[in-house]
Amino acid sequence: MKNFNNLFSGCRSLAEAKHGVRLVVVPLIVSIAFVSACIDGSDSSQLATVEGSHSAEQTLPGVQLVSASGKYLAGRYARRSRDFGTAADYLSGALSIDGSNGQIRRQTFLSLIAGGRMSEAAVLAKEIVAADKGAGIANLSLVVEDAFASRFKAAEKRLDTMPRRGMSTFAAPLLLAWVKAALGDTEGAVKSLDALKKIASFAALRYMHVGLIYEQAGKIVLAEEAFKKASEGTDSIRVVMGFGHFLERQGRLPEAEALYKRYIAKNNSDALEGTLDRIAAKRPPPAFVETPKDGLAEVFFNLAGTLAQGRSSDLALIYGRMALRLRPDFPLAQLLLGGLLESLSRGAEAIALYKKVDPKSPVSWSARLRQASNLDEMGKTEEAIALLEKMAAERKDRFEPLIRIGDSYRSKKNFDDAIGAYDRAIQRVGKLEKNHWSLLYARGIAFERAKRWPNAEKDFLQALELSPEQPHVLNYLGYSWVDQGIKLERAKKMIRRAVELRPNDGYIVDSLGWVLYRLGDYPGAAKNLERAVVLRPEDPTINDHLGDAYWRVGRKFEARFQWKRALSLDPEKEMIPQIEEKLRDGLKDKDKGDDRS
Repeated sequence: MKNFNNLFSGCRSLAEAKHGVRLVVVPLIVSIAFVSACIDGSDSSQLATVEGSHSAEQTLPGVQLVSASGKYLAGRYARRSRDFGTAADYLSGALSIDGSNGQIRRQTFLSLIAGGRMSEAAVLAKEIVAADKGAGIANLSLVVEDAFASRFKAAEKRLDTMPRRGMSTFAAPLLLAWVKAALGDTEGAVKSLDALKKIASFAALRYMHVGLIYEQAGKIVLAEEAFKKASEGTDSIRVVMGFGHFLERQGRLPEAEALYKRYIAKNNSDALEGTLDRIAAKRPPPAFVETPKDGLAEVFFNLAGTLAQGRSSDLALIYGRMALRLRPDFPLAQLLLGGLLESLSRGAEAIALYKKVDPKSPVSWSARLRQASNLDEMGKTEEAIALLEKMAAERKDRFEPLIRIGDSYRSKKNFDDAIGAYDRAIQRVGKLEKNHWSLLYARGIAFERAKRWPNAEKDFLQALELSPEQPHVLNYLGYSWVDQGIKLERAKKMIRRAVELRPNDGYIVDSLGWVLYRLGDYPGAAKNLERAVVLRPEDPTINDHLGDAYWRVGRKFEARFQWKRALSLDPEKEMIPQIEEKLRDGLKDKDKGDDRS
């Protein structure tokens, strides 16, 4: 809001006309920083200080206090925190006071749609498009509502006239194709997709939708030709699923099975979970795109996935919401949207989506694993572990829930229980293969933290036998040897290799600096530890290490600065007395030992 005075003048005229009372407007010219200090975006009870601490009862009779600025800033703060529901509530309040403010209307609309309140968002979308016919997201919102209500002619007219700019360049032709398909114009639908012919990166997606449209029209030969072209030279799981489901529906199970196996052999994905079992049991595949509305939802899902990969989380979230508006029971879209919400630190909302995934869906297992991870992140560890134990009991052939249980215990420093969970997982695995190195690595960390070093060392070495070039294992084992003052030359060689593999990993660069320190190469140690601090400035151990190296090269003032910084970064309890002693007395002379304390 560039000018609060305009907002307040709008508030005054609106309120005076409505209430017929004298209005005293208290202009709260406050910054976002002030709002941040005063409120928690999710706690509406704390917003009284922003909206005005005086209630109507506290003012003179006939005087009403209105502060659109408080509602606006509270909404903006909530939106910056990705709490879109709260943002929509406060911004709607501000808009009710200043209904002519285009900026508030737009922010309210985006918050409503990101929060999944699609019908409410559409009301504002009409007003936005009336003022700006080229407003892309608002136009798409109206297309979605038209399609939702089966008003395909209205959707076609809107898509025909929409400006082709931004994401609409790609979205409009794909959506128009499915709207025309809904109207029975198959050839017009396919022709609409010609607009994407010159965009090479969209070739596979275009052919997939051509195949889906032709199949729905009963033109099976043309559908197969399109699916084959879509699958040439792409690793898109969705294209593979589209073609595979087509083959299954045509009764060509061996071909579908071969297609899935080729993908699984090349990629590590759980999206094809259960497909081979389904084919073996000759069960029909779940609906891929059953209706034109499903086709429209597929378009929004495809684009949301593309945007998510490009780290455009907010826009991906909006497209994902549109997909679910048109197809509420869309498991992969629910999974994608849940992941986006996780990335925006909206764990509770992600869990709500994961719970809606159909238990019969092939991705239900992944949804439940993600649900448990979010519960753990939210501090509901007992609930998370109970869910994982239930999953482990349901599927005796699966070890992922047990690994998640071990990881949860390890993150809470309950190392003995973590080891027990990892032991159970390893028993289920049976013969350890190359891809099981991470399980041994996780158990090795738990053993090391539980001060059972021989067991830890054995796991780390076995992990390297399975996968010799794993930088995290090379680093952890090498660092542990350095910290114990043993096998230093071998440790240095391992850590150097880890740095080559992960040159921008601050922890690994720190390990190299520390091994050089322990070998007496203090200038080399300082150089590497300086870089490690740049990569991981908030890590207390790395700052402590750099302080030690600075002391040894005679930079004692800087050493004390690094030690003080390490203390300010919440180090582990056992580090605190060591650092305090160094601040008080410095490091011991080299001839009296070169310990960290």
